[in-house]
Amino acid sequence: MAVSRRVGGAVVRNRVKRYLREIYRRERGSLADGIHLVLVARPSAATLDFHQCGNEIQRMLRAEGILRD
Repeated sequence: MAVSRRVGGAVVRNRVKRYLREIYRRERGSLADGIHLVLVARPSAATLDFHQCGNEIQRMLRAEGILRD
């Protein structure tokens, strides 16, 4: 997981990291076997709330075929 300084200040970066960790914790049981993820937060992640962030990650994982339904 990587959240650069371009995302925002320390408070914002830490919030985004907490969101990503919790979303991963909730979704890891649904991931295909043998998958390694690298999550890189973009600056637009600073404007998302937890549910929006979770929806975006789920959408990306489904698009790549990584998330089992």
